Amino acid sequence: MNAENLSDAVLVVLGHGTELNAGSAAPVFQHAAELRRRKLFAGVREAFWKQEPQIKTVLAEISAPRIFIAPLFISEGHFATEIIPKALGFNFPDSLKLKTQNSGLFYCRPAGSHDSMTGVVLSRAEEVVKKFPFPRAPKPRDISLFIAGHGTGRNENSRRTVERQVELIRALNIYAAVHAIFLEESPRIAECFHVAQTKNLVVVPFFISDGLHTQEDIPVLLGEAKRLVEQRLAAGQPPWRNPTEKNGKLVWYSPAVGTAPQIADVILERVREAAKQI
Repeated sequence: MNAENLSDAVLVVLGHGTELNAGSAAPVFQHAAELRRRKLFAGVREAFWKQEPQIKTVLAEISAPRIFIAPLFISEGHFATEIIPKALGFNFPDSLKLKTQNSGLFYCRPAGSHDSMTGVVLSRAEEVVKKFPFPRAPKPRDISLFIAGHGTGRNENSRRTVERQVELIRALNIYAAVHAIFLEESPRIAECFHVAQTKNLVVVPFFISDGLHTQEDIPVLLGEAKRLVEQRLAAGQPPWRNPTEKNGKLVWYSPAVGTAPQIADVILERVREAAKQI
């Protein structure tokens, strides 16, 4: 299999999708459009598990020698590695290739669990401090970096993905400290103020989309008034003013990692990995 020449293949960027938040689908369309622009594939399609266009419908419409299904999920969690591949006939992680009458189907590993996500997290953290240098942009050695994940008791891989990034970034010795915090597991989001030994905190949400959790839940858990968050969002403004002082700390809060432009490259890496399968 040619992992570099993908001109005979169709890429399907697969998102979770939801009818509850229109912004949830935005990263799928964003990164599919970028990969389509590069003209590496015969075609690039968007698909979802919980909204239209649904993955099974999209796959039925495609005719190509190779079809790559790239889940734009943040971790190797319940949906990305159990529910969806099983429904499509894959046995994740043992069998990520299927042969149909006309095509070879390849199921890629989730984008968010790739080690190159480290560069995305670092970029998000650096960008938000440089963009809002008040009163002066602190040096990384004077910053505690917090990677905020969802966390869930249903699948321990959800937590491991965030903790893996913490390990990788700690090893680089850029920041004063690097920690994981979670919405639904300990240590919780609000604990960052007790954990941080520096005055400056940067919180990077390790989520695919700027949806309910990143736009409302996390800012409120960081101490912003819910009413103020809702007012800002209604006015088309970011929910957090960078930096904001809370509990004697200066806090910068970045957009979700999944909306970073570099994610298109992460998806491409996952496709090239899958293309090497015999």
